[in-house]
Amino acid sequence: MTKSILITGASSGIGRAVACEMAQRGYALALVSQRVDQLNEAKAEIERLCNPPAIVVRGLDVTDYDDVYRAVDEMAESLGGLDIVFVNAGVSLGERVGKGDFEKARRTIEVNLIGAIATADAAAAYFLKKGGGHIVGTSSVAAFRGMPKSSAYSASKAGFATYLEALRAELFRKNIYVTVLYPGYIDTPLNDMLPNRPFLISVEKGAAIIARLIEKRVKSSTVPVYPWNVIGRLLKILPTGVISRF
Repeated sequence: MTKSILITGASSGIGRAVACEMAQRGYALALVSQRVDQLNEAKAEIERLCNPPAIVVRGLDVTDYDDVYRAVDEMAESLGGLDIVFVNAGVSLGERVGKGDFEKARRTIEVNLIGAIATADAAAAYFLKKGGGHIVGTSSVAAFRGMPKSSAYSASKAGFATYLEALRAELFRKNIYVTVLYPGYIDTPLNDMLPNRPFLISVEKGAAIIARLIEKRVKSSTVPVYPWNVIGRLLKILPTGVISRF
């Protein structure tokens, strides 16, 4: 029986690459994004290169919270059910505190935290009715420590990771798996403007790692596992003076 996955933020970056990777592994795809033109381009490319057993797309702004719930139900109906929901949509706007960038901070929290929570909650509601499923959320290594020039981004990713941990506990013994992923620097439009991207990996390699972690149903993992599993622990204990130079 064909398995299926819904991916938010699927028009580019990690979402688009994971969609192709999962298609090659035999998964039917439900892809959503706010950028409908790019989403349709992604659909055409994935159909051409990755040979999905089925693929459906839909426009979705994850800050339209009511529509998030409609989208999950509609995509499940379109594919005859969903097995995995990959909560991946996110923004990185490079806000700086005290510099008149609060609008960027607000938008970051609305998309990366509230929109992500709405998507995970909609997935949980669907899987509770279905009797099981798998919720996967994209956090970030920025969740391990608040980073300069990324205050709201770090907060949004830390908040979402904590929410997913609570979700796992609340859904304990409900046959619903919850995975939290903490990507390091993966080469995508989200971070390609940064002057320094240590331990950068290609989006294709990142997608292959993420697909393996999803299929293993891990509880949490950095992406890639090494060196970020070590660096993540170090970030928590480095002096503020060192962090300030990042």
